Amino acid sequence: MNQIERIKTMEAHLNKATAALKALNEALDLYTESLDSIEILDDYMCSDEWTQDFNDSESGKLPKDLNCGVLSEDGIWNVVDTSRELNCQMLEIVATRLRNEA
Repeated sequence: MNQIERIKTMEAHLNKATAALKALNEALDLYTESLDSIEILDDYMCSDEWTQDFNDSESGKLPKDLNCGVLSEDGIWNVVDTSRELNCQMLEIVATRLRNEA
């Protein structure tokens, strides 16, 4: 690879990495801000209140126009499970980078 090609290639790598880091930083900020919400949802899903709310929804006791996605059996579970999976993925990325740097 000649000098011009090398510089162009390195510039492309720099641009790609810069964009990825910016997006990751923004996503991590948003994720960090949502951690309390994820914990609250996890606690709610395991509570008697959720069970009562779910049963009332199923029996038609709640208003028909009430958004009840939180009462779907998969909605909260998917959020909590995805959060756990992402946490594990982030830990694995960090662990791999640390091993590679050692």
